[in-house]
Amino acid sequence: MTAKTPDWKDEGGLKPRSSRYINMEALPWRPTSFPGVEIKILLEDKDSGLMTSLTRMAPGAKLPLHEHTDIEQTYVIEGRLVDEEGEVKAGQYVWRPAGSRHVATAPEGALLLGMFLRPNRFL
Repeated sequence: MTAKTPDWKDEGGLKPRSSRYINMEALPWRPTSFPGVEIKILLEDKDSGLMTSLTRMAPGAKLPLHEHTDIEQTYVIEGRLVDEEGEVKAGQYVWRPAGSRHVATAPEGALLLGMFLRPNRFL
């Protein structure tokens, strides 16, 4: 199995088909190359590109122009995410088709659950 939680230390002793119960507090926030944007990778399969992550955006943080190479899904836990098409607020969900492009900002900051079939391509 190539899917795993990269920063989780307790996976080594599990059987391949065992459930993975992740202590979220134990996972570190990873900085990204974008100021004010950090992620926790919950699930990653580097072979297929599948990834589920928590993204924390500081107030005013921005994800520059990028393309979704496959379907991308976002559930907003806190704050709001804004782009040229609209906004999605806490408790709301948005999904984007493959090939869609946008610049995403978090005016007041945001905490997001993101699900990706393949990684974004930043332009």
